[in-house]
Amino acid sequence: MIPIQYKKAFSLNLIFSLLILSLLVISEACHAVDKQALLHFKHNIISDPSKLLHSWNPSSDCCSSWEGIVCDSLGRVINVSRPGLFSSNDILFDTIMSGTLSPYLGNLSSLRVLDLSNLKNLKGQIPPQLGKLYKLTHLFLDSNKLRGPIPLTFTHLHRLEKLYLGDNFLSGVVHSNVVGSLRSLSELGLSGNRFFGPVPTSIVKLNLLTKLDLHGNKFSGSIPYSIGELKSLKYLDLSENQISGSIPKSVGGLSELVLLYLNQNQISGRIPSSISGLGSLYLCRLSENKISGNLPNSIGKLSNLRRLILENNKLSGKLPSSLGHLTALTDIFFSNNHFTGKIPSSFGNLTNLQSLDLSRNRLFGKIPPQLAKLQNLQSLDLSFNPLRLVSIPKWFSKMKLFRLKLAKTGIRGNLPSWLSSSSISILDLSSNGLRGRLPNWIGNMTSLSFLNLSRNGFHSSIPVEFRNLSLLMDLDLHFNMFTGHLNSIFSKESQTPLGQFNSIDLSNNMFTGAIDDNIGERPVMASIKSLVLSHNPLSGGIPKSLGKLGELQVLELVGNGISGKIPVELGNAKKLTTVLLKRNKLRGNIPKEVINLKKLRVFDVSENLLSGRIPRHKAIFPVSSFSGNHGLCGAPLPPCKHS
Repeated sequence: MIPIQYKKAFSLNLIFSLLILSLLVISEACHAVDKQALLHFKHNIISDPSKLLHSWNPSSDCCSSWEGIVCDSLGRVINVSRPGLFSSNDILFDTIMSGTLSPYLGNLSSLRVLDLSNLKNLKGQIPPQLGKLYKLTHLFLDSNKLRGPIPLTFTHLHRLEKLYLGDNFLSGVVHSNVVGSLRSLSELGLSGNRFFGPVPTSIVKLNLLTKLDLHGNKFSGSIPYSIGELKSLKYLDLSENQISGSIPKSVGGLSELVLLYLNQNQISGRIPSSISGLGSLYLCRLSENKISGNLPNSIGKLSNLRRLILENNKLSGKLPSSLGHLTALTDIFFSNNHFTGKIPSSFGNLTNLQSLDLSRNRLFGKIPPQLAKLQNLQSLDLSFNPLRLVSIPKWFSKMKLFRLKLAKTGIRGNLPSWLSSSSISILDLSSNGLRGRLPNWIGNMTSLSFLNLSRNGFHSSIPVEFRNLSLLMDLDLHFNMFTGHLNSIFSKESQTPLGQFNSIDLSNNMFTGAIDDNIGERPVMASIKSLVLSHNPLSGGIPKSLGKLGELQVLELVGNGISGKIPVELGNAKKLTTVLLKRNKLRGNIPKEVINLKKLRVFDVSENLLSGRIPRHKAIFPVSSFSGNHGLCGAPLPPCKHS
C-alpha cells in the first residue's frame, strides 16, 4: 500500500505555493459561478460535525473568507481542500463529513486542486461533470463511500497529475481509454475498491507515472506485458487482486522501482531472471501466489533490497548462494514453499538481517555456523523442515534472538541449558523428540512471552520455578506426559497487564487433581481467551469462577472425568464462542444461561450424565452435541415425554 504521506506532501506544497501566490496579487471578489458551485456543494452536505464548511457563508467572499479555498487574481477558485485528515498547529485532526458530491463542482472551470479525501462518509457516484475541470492537476477523493464507475468524462482531464480514489466502494471496469488519456499522470491510486476486469493496457502510455496502486480490488487477467516501459515508475502495488499469468520479463526495465507488491494474487510461472534489472528495489513482496520454479541467481544483484517476501508459493530447488550478496537485507520470508538442499553458508554475510523465515520447506542438512555472525537477527524460524538437527547448535547462544522457532526439525534429548541465560521471548520447539524433565532453570527464562513445547516426550511435573515467568502469555504443552497439579501454572506471577495469560493448552497430558475453585479470580487469568485442558485425568467439578473470565472465548474440558453440574455462572462469560464438555461425568440440567450465550457457536456436552429438557436456544447445534446423555430430551433430541 502506498503511504498517504507520499501523495499529500506534494499537494501541501502546491497548496502553500498557490496561497502565497494569491497573497502577492490583488484578487478580485469570488466569481459568482464559483461561489454558486461551492454553496451547492455545501447544500449537499448533511453532516459537518467539525464545521469544515462553517465559514462558507453566502454573505462573505469565498476567496478571502472561506477556509480551504484559494483563488487566483481573477477571483476564480483554483483550490478546494477540505480533507478529513489534516494538521493544524502540529495537531492532527481526523473528522468526517456526510453527503454527496455536487455536480456543480464541474463549474469550477479554473480548479487545479480538489481534495475531499478522508471525509469517510461522502456517498453516491462521482459526478460526470468533474470531467469538465480541464485545468485540474490534483484530485483526491479517497477514503469515502463513493460508489459506481470512474466517469468516462475523465478522458478530458489531460492535465491531471495525481488521482487518488482509493478506499471507496467504486466498481466496474477501469476503461483503457480513460486511463490512456491521462498522459500527465504521475500518481494513480485506485486501491481498496471493487474494480474488476483487466488492468488497462493503456497504462503503459503514462510515461510520467511514478506510483501505481491498484491493490485490494478484483482485477484479473495478466500484468500488462509492456509494464517495463514505465521507466519512471517507483511504486507498483497490484496486490490483493485476482491477477493471473506470469510476471512479464519486461519488469526488469523498471530500473527506478523501489516497491513491488504483487502478493495475494494467482500469479504463476517463474520469477524472470530479468528481475536483476530492478537495481533500485527496496521492498519486494510476491507472497501468496502460485509462483514456481527456481529462484534465479540474478536476484543477487538487487543490492538495495531490504525486504524479500516470497512465502506461500510453489518455489523449488536450492536457495541460491547469491542471496548472500544482498547485504542490505533486513527481512527474508520464504516459508511454505518447496525449497530443498542446505541453507547456504553465504547467509552469514547478511549482517543486517533481522528476520529469517525458511519454515515449511524441504531443507535438510547442517545449519551453517556462519549464521552466528548475524548479530542483528531477532527472529529465526526453520520449523517444519527435515533438518534432522538432533540438538540445537551451541553457537545459537551467540545470537541475540527474540524469536526462535524450530518445530519439527528433528531435535531430540533434553532442552539445552544455554537457553537458561537467553533473552528469547518466543520459543517454539514443538513436534520434536525432546524428553525428560522440564528443567528448573526454565524459571530463568524471564523474557518468555510465548512457549510451545507441545508434541514432545516431557514427563515431569511443572517445576515451582515456572512461576517466575511473569511475562508469559501463551503456553502450549499439549501431547506430552506432564504430571502433577495444574496450580503450578495458574499461580504464575504476572506484570499486569503483561504476563496475563492469553491462551493455555495443556491437553493430552497426565495432569491430576481438581481445577482450582478460584481460577477465575486469579489476576494472571484475567485476560485469557482460550483455555484447553482436555484429556487429563482431572477430578472435581467445573469452577463457578470461570464465569468471571470476561475475555474467555474457548473452553475445552473434554474427557477429563470431571463431575458435578454445569455452573449457571458460566453464562456470565459473555464472549464464549466454544464450550466443549463432552466425555465427563456431569449431572443435572443444561443451564439456559450457558446454551443461550449470544456468541456461542460450538457447544458439545455429549457422553455425560445430564438430564432434563434441553433449554430452548437460538443457535443451531447438532444432535451429536447432546448424544450419550440418556436423561436429556427436547430439540434437537426427541421430545420429552409428559408424565
